[in-house]
Amino acid sequence: MVGSSSITNETSISDFLLLGFSQHPEQQPLLFGLFLAVYLVTMLGNLLIILAISSDPRLHTPMYFFLANLSFTDTCFSCAIVPKVLLNIHTQHYTISHTGCLVQMFFFMELALLDDFLLAVMAYDRYVAICLPLHYTTIMGPQRCLLLVAASWLSSHLLAFSLCLLMSQFSFCTSHAIPHFFCDVPPLLKLACSDTHIFQLMMFAEAALSGIVPLTCVLVSYAHIMHTILRIPSAGGKHKVFSTCGSHLTVVTLFYGTLFMVYFQPTSFYSADTGMAASVVYTMVTPMLNPFIYSLRNRDIKGALCRFFSWGKCSTL
Repeated sequence: MVGSSSITNETSISDFLLLGFSQHPEQQPLLFGLFLAVYLVTMLGNLLIILAISSDPRLHTPMYFFLANLSFTDTCFSCAIVPKVLLNIHTQHYTISHTGCLVQMFFFMELALLDDFLLAVMAYDRYVAICLPLHYTTIMGPQRCLLLVAASWLSSHLLAFSLCLLMSQFSFCTSHAIPHFFCDVPPLLKLACSDTHIFQLMMFAEAALSGIVPLTCVLVSYAHIMHTILRIPSAGGKHKVFSTCGSHLTVVTLFYGTLFMVYFQPTSFYSADTGMAASVVYTMVTPMLNPFIYSLRNRDIKGALCRFFSWGKCSTL
């Protein structure tokens, strides 16, 4: 077992210790292999989607434009967290500098918020396509799509930057040991010696803005979609769309549910074990699932990939 005191002796006063998986050394080879496999699948799946959409002009539509942005976000999201986790497990060194911790926290928050907004935008796009098909090309024109994505990027950047700027002003107590595998907000707040009330109020306000509002948009959009589907006379058509909507809502529930479990509670109620388990879901599992749920089962994506790699031999797919 890696002792916390021996690890603490190796770090300077400006370093933090990411002790999330250090307390169970017998499980680390298994965790390393599991996280590496998840990371590689996530990168491969999302990069294949970006490749398929960018290489095929037939996929240059609003739906696939949003999917490409989601895949790019999930790729960056995994790169912000998983490589550092793998490095820590492999080298048995768990230190991260104060600056490095803030940078990781910024990219984590920015990309998680961006995922929130993009899931809402994609749900709205499907609502317009299914419920208002005659107005789809007018409502979801190129300028509107660019505006929605640009607003999502800008909002997530400003919200994440404001919290990181406040966090950078905090002083931390003697113990710099973070019981987590990355620099997440709740465990860092528990180490702060400064008054964190203003920060927590801002965090709850931002969580409501970036969590509840997009989630409401997703749920309302899919409620309208399902209401429209129920009027489809074809049983096969109903089954196909319900299956797609069900899988989308499963990913949305996993992502939002675990985020709410961590961030919609006072810091005093935060549990390190629960926080880590939930964090594995939204930092590793959902970015891996998104390509399969949203795209790789899609006939157009499969066809685009087949044409790209086989130079047209699978055009009948």
